[in-house]
Formats: sequence, C-alpha cells, structure tokens
Amino acid sequence: MERSPNQFPQAAQNALKNPTLQTAMERGTQNGVNSRLRAMGELPHADQLRQQGRAAKQRALNHLPDLLTQFEAQISARGAQVLWAEDAAEANRLILEIAQKHRVKKVVKGKSMVTEEIGLNPVLEGAGLEVIETDLGEFIVQLDHDTPSHIVAPIIHKTREQVRDLFMDRLHMPASDDPAVMTAHARAHLRQEFLSADMGITGANFLIAETGTAVIVTNEGNGRMTSSLPKVHVIAVGIEKIVPTLEDFGTLLQILTRSATGQKMSVYTHLMSGPASPQDPDGPDSMYVVLIDNGRSRIYGEQYAEVLLCLRCGACQHVCPVYQNVGGHAYGAVYGGPIGSVLTPLQQGVENAHPLPYASSLCGACQAACPVIINLPDMLLKLRADLVSGGHTEPIMQMGIKAWARVMQSPRLYGLGGAAARAGTRFLSRGSETVTALPGILGNWTDQRDFPAFAPKSFHQLWREREQGS
Repeated sequence: MERSPNQFPQAAQNALKNPTLQTAMERGTQNGVNSRLRAMGELPHADQLRQQGRAAKQRALNHLPDLLTQFEAQISARGAQVLWAEDAAEANRLILEIAQKHRVKKVVKGKSMVTEEIGLNPVLEGAGLEVIETDLGEFIVQLDHDTPSHIVAPIIHKTREQVRDLFMDRLHMPASDDPAVMTAHARAHLRQEFLSADMGITGANFLIAETGTAVIVTNEGNGRMTSSLPKVHVIAVGIEKIVPTLEDFGTLLQILTRSATGQKMSVYTHLMSGPASPQDPDGPDSMYVVLIDNGRSRIYGEQYAEVLLCLRCGACQHVCPVYQNVGGHAYGAVYGGPIGSVLTPLQQGVENAHPLPYASSLCGACQAACPVIINLPDMLLKLRADLVSGGHTEPIMQMGIKAWARVMQSPRLYGLGGAAARAGTRFLSRGSETVTALPGILGNWTDQRDFPAFAPKSFHQLWREREQGS
C-alpha cells in the first residue's frame, strides 16, 4: 500500500484502532526504553560520554568536505572504488551499473536504512536481479511484502505470533512461536543464499576518515557474510556517517549500542578498509563505496544541520509517546518518530510532509534519550514556523492561532476567556474535577483522556483577595 506523510492524521487514527499493532508497539517500545535505561545507567559518566560523542559528530560536520576527501583517499589507496551520488536516482543508477558490470544475478543485502531511503530494491529487481534481505527483521519484512517501521527493529510493529504464522505459511516451518526455533529456521533458509550470491550490499554505521575504514555494527552474522562472501561488495552510505578518528569512533560506538539495543557492545563490529589483497586475502574481490547525499548537503547549509548528527539508533522512537501509539508506518516515510518528523520534511519538502512536525507533544523525551543530544523539539518548532510562514497550514488553524494571540495580548479578553472557560468546564464536569467529554472539535482531546476542570478562581482573583485581606 502506498503511504504518504501528508496522510499521517488518518493513518494514525487507523493505527490507534488496530489492537494487534498496539500489542506489538507496547511490547517493543517498552523493551527498548528499559534496555537503554539499564545500559546507560551502568555508566557513572553517561552524560559526559554523550557530550563527548556529540562533540565528535559536531567536529565531523564542521569539517565534512575535508573528512570525506580524506576517507576517499585512504580507502582508495587500498583498492576500493569510491563513487559519489547526488540523489537517490544517481545512487541507484551507480549500484545497478556495478551489478551489470560484474554480471550479477543474485544480491544479498545487510541491514541498510539508506537503501530503503533511496528505494534501491525495486530498481534492482526491475532490472531482473534477485535481491534477498538477510537481516532477520528485514527478511521478515521482505517475506511479508511489508516495509520496516523502525530504524533498528524493522518488525517492531509485528507480534511474535504474526511472524510464526508467516514462517509457517511461506517457509513451511513446523508450528512454533519459540524465537530460537524461528531464527534457526530463517538461518537455514538464508545460508544457501549467501553462498550463491554474486554481490553483497551493506550500509555503514561509521566511516572513519583517519584510516579510511567503513564500519557495520550488527548482532547477526549476516553483516559479515554479506560483506565478505560474495565477490563484489557495495557499501551504500550517507555522507553524514563520517567521523574524524578511531578515537571518536570508539566513543560513539559505546553510546550507539547502549542507545539502540541496550548492549554494552554489539555482537559484531566489522571494520572494512578495502577488498581482498595478497597481504589480506579474506573478503570480496571488488569493493565499492557509494557516498550518498540525497539532500544532506542542503540540510548541512541550513539551520537544521544538527539533525545530521543522528546515529540512527532509534532511541527517540522508543520514548516518543506518539510513535509508541501509532508505530512507524503512520508517518508515511522511511524514517518515523521524532527523527522522521524532522528528516522527512527536510528531505521531501515541508509541503509534502506538513502534518509530521505536529506529530509530537514536544515533551522533550526524544532529546533526553538521544545519545548525541540532538534538540529535536526545537527543530520541530522551527519546522512548524516554516509551515506557517509558507502558508502550509489549515485556514482554521491560522484563524485559531490568530484569535489565541489576540486574546493573550489583551488582559481584558484574557480575563473574559478565563471566566468563560471556568463556567463552561464547571457545567460540563457536573461537580467533578475533570471533564470527560468536551464538545465539538475539542472532543478529540477527551476521546483519549480526561480534561481537568478550570479552577473556580483565577490567579488574579486570588491575588486581589490576598491583597485586600492583608
């Protein structure tokens, strides 16, 4: 089903009415939140480490062009070929040309959000190539003709029972909802795909400029097999993944794994610095690195450049009360949750994603969870201002904000409004401390929660009475 960011309100309503999705999201997000809190809580210097990680990424942004050039020179000297892609179409064309050059028929892929972003799979499949996702979550998504709904946990929207039924139907697995049994069945199915593939495609969590090294951080062996067993390996990666030094990488790795999966260290941290050579015969015969811009340079030159610090850990998604309730698909784009509510309008244009900056309560939980302390609430507010100044808000919203501003600027109108609100909520609450059903459009609030009745007296009234009594 085709999804659009501008359909978020209706998609969110549908998600709230889906009991299976609600079960899956409650299980998945709470586990993510608790795991991160435990892992970060083990560090007595967690806040200092986050500040240090932020500084490392900020240094990388400050010197982005030079560091990318340094990375290219270092990894090219060891036999890898570096290609630059301005947008999704160019990235897809370059990767397809690599496949055609090497007469590739079968492609295995490691987990890569940037290939989801550029829509790589349909391009390769349209050219007659067989493409197999090998990350377990991505494999399940592909098997079900679905799309990922989370940066790190692609099937957070699915229950274990749904995966069981899918494997029984598509992979002829004997009935079992034991995760170990299901994983073993998928592993047995995928093993032959690795051995028969002509090309492997992965993303990269980091590019280390100092050494010319690409790094993938995974918990499954598929990443190493995808990058080393096929004769051709392609690394598709956004230009913002560059870091200056090995020391910076060491800092960022600690906060990435703890924030993403609640681990002190991931099971596999795979560093790649070139294809096989006489000195190091393991690995692919040919390695390509496709550095993908796709709007990142434009963001780099704007007031939103801070969003490029993102490590793609998914922590902001786990803690967001909106994402917790509606899941990732409601956002209608590759990136959901708070990070998606900023990235999607910046990449696709605010007019093409105008509901997303409002898909937030601005509670600040995303910034508090972010390993590099990105100020997502501030950027969401700025995007809302961009929408207003660009005329991309509903007329009724504009009228309401103008009326609210007029009232807030007039003490007399403010007092009258307060009196009316107190009288109205007193009538609606019928003596209770809360209103359970507001009228009209205001009922959208009380559909999900009670509304506290206004106090019988305003602060100004109480203050006047206090002064008169003194």
